[in-house]
Formats: sequence, C-alpha cells, structure tokens
Amino acid sequence: MIEIPSDLPADIVPLSWLLGVWEGTGVIDYTVGETKYEGEFTHRVSFSHDGGGYLNYSATAWLAADGDKPSQRLTAETGYWRLARPAQPTDAGPGLLPALETGEARTADDVEALRNATGGFDIEVSLIHSDGVSELYVGEVKGPRIDLGTDAVMRSASTKPYAAATRLYGLVDGHLLWAWDIAALGRELGSHASARLAKVD
Repeated sequence: MIEIPSDLPADIVPLSWLLGVWEGTGVIDYTVGETKYEGEFTHRVSFSHDGGGYLNYSATAWLAADGDKPSQRLTAETGYWRLARPAQPTDAGPGLLPALETGEARTADDVEALRNATGGFDIEVSLIHSDGVSELYVGEVKGPRIDLGTDAVMRSASTKPYAAATRLYGLVDGHLLWAWDIAALGRELGSHASARLAKVD
C-alpha cells in the first residue's frame, strides 16, 4: 500500500511513492567488443522534496569489493523529477525571475487534468552525473511504475562516449526495482545494470 503524506504539493503526488532513502545491491552486465563489464554494486538513492513541485534526487553507486579488489566508486547523480506541464504565469523562472502572477496552490483536480491518453502522467527528469554527463529524460509515471528515455544527452569533452539511455523503475513488494539500458562506448542501446533497493527511512 502506498501512503501519501498530506502536506505534499499536488504536482508531486503521482511520484510520491518514490519518497525516501533506498539502499540495496545490483548487477552490471555490459559488453563492448571484447571487453565485458560486470560485477555487483551497492546503491543508495534518495528522493526528497523541499516544498516545490518536483522531487530532489541523488544517488551513489560503488562496485562491491571482490577478493583482492577493493570497492570502487562508480558514479554519483543528482537531479530533479517533475510532472511535464506547461509553465504558467504563476511559476517562477527562468533563472531567478519571480512569477508574474500570484495564484492559488495547485490542486489534485489541476493534476488530474494532466493525465495522458494511457491514464498515466508525462514526466521530465533532469540528471547530472559526476563524470560530466547530463541527461534529460522524458517518460511516464503510471501508478508505481516509471518508464523513461533520454530526450537529450550532453557530455563534456573529457567524458567517455555516452549517447542515450532508458530507465525503468517499479515498486514491487515494497522494494524499488530499476533497470538502466545505455548506448555507450560505441555500442547501441542495450542492458547495462539493474538493482533491487529497500527503503531505509
């Protein structure tokens, strides 16, 4: 059963099942040419909110120690998850520009009007990786399932080739399960990593 806190902004209620800190393990399995990347990793993911109409996201992953090999930091990510909706005069931005108008707080009815043709909600996710990659995902949240695909990927000149990705998140038996497919290092989009996480707070 999903419990929704009563003080949430209406726009993040469809994403509220993600709120909290999640920890667990996953596996990497990705082959490029003759090189096979594999191993078990530990993962910590946090979804929080600060009163705005979005979720704050942060995640870290470490390759688990294996025999004589010590654990190795893989990446850290930070970003924002939100429902896709047209900006209104009552919204601040861009930058530090204040809203042009004041208005009533958005309601459940306002959010309900955003449902798409399949009964879910379109979402946008902006992520920045510690290795210099930035991703903009678009997708859908429908109940306790999220499907995302990159709409844009930017990377600095110093990063390794990374062209596209998809991600799938789901709440199954109280655990957060996810899978991440990538197109990287010259390979087409393919399975890369998956994990099972338990809520720790």
